Amino acid sequence: MLFMRKFFLLSTLSLSLAIPSFAQMDSLMNMLDKGAPAKKDDVSATFKATRIINGSSVENLGFGVLDFRIDHRFGDINDSKNFFGIDDAETKLALDYGITKWLMVGIGHSVFNKEDDGFLKVKILKQEKTGMPITLSYNGAISIQTTPAPTLPSGDTWEFSNRLYYTNQLLIARKFNDWLSLQLTPTIVHYNLVDSTKFSNNTIAIGIGGRIKVSKRIAITGEYFYRLTNADMLYSGQKTYNCLSIGVDIETGGHVFQLMLSNSQGLTERTFIGQTTDSWSTGAIHLGFNISRVFTVVKPKEFRNTPTSWE
Repeated sequence: MLFMRKFFLLSTLSLSLAIPSFAQMDSLMNMLDKGAPAKKDDVSATFKATRIINGSSVENLGFGVLDFRIDHRFGDINDSKNFFGIDDAETKLALDYGITKWLMVGIGHSVFNKEDDGFLKVKILKQEKTGMPITLSYNGAISIQTTPAPTLPSGDTWEFSNRLYYTNQLLIARKFNDWLSLQLTPTIVHYNLVDSTKFSNNTIAIGIGGRIKVSKRIAITGEYFYRLTNADMLYSGQKTYNCLSIGVDIETGGHVFQLMLSNSQGLTERTFIGQTTDSWSTGAIHLGFNISRVFTVVKPKEFRNTPTSWE
């Protein structure tokens, strides 16, 4: 665990993002699988992208593929003072990279919450048409809040460890047929700083997500995280709720656009799983979208005599 913490801290400190142009690109799903040709009995494309909506899916980037992501969530659509949420938005810029066909890593920065994060995802089992019934992956993440330290009474020191949050997840998915995929996501989010007289440092949750394909290029998605512990934990003095999101994946012109509605504005596991302060029952909903742009950084051997996507 100590090694993972050091790895993610160093990755986050080296964050450097370059915003590419959103020109026509190769099919995202082809890029996800590039460099990792599926065996004849492997099941592919369980989901359209590496995220279902907010949470990670079992999909990995292919070897040598770099994914530049823009995730955006507007504010509460009922907030007329902020132009129905448009003036109160959260944006996350992220870079994900496929190190091997079974290992990907990523770093990101959330603008509104002033939060840096990093993760690694390891594919452990791959669903087969005849044989292994599921795909199993592990997702581990760390996030660091970079807001100014508060002034404490009696000259106490605000510890750096108070800013840290850790997430461990198992991603268990099955593609039942060409139009239906489901995923279970057992999750532990560790908060270094909580009111220990009332709450646990570990929020345990179970996520369920799914994808229903309605046409060749369009799919309906859904995602819900139910907290088994800390269900009544407060955030900044406000009541928190389980995160429920619904969305649409649209693949067109080589891009996959993910459009969604969610009661969470946060874009890291510590926020949307344990610190969602809005509720569908009150109409406090956030419109959002995810956009990905992928590049082939290292070509697989079988493609090294062909031009890259930007040549």
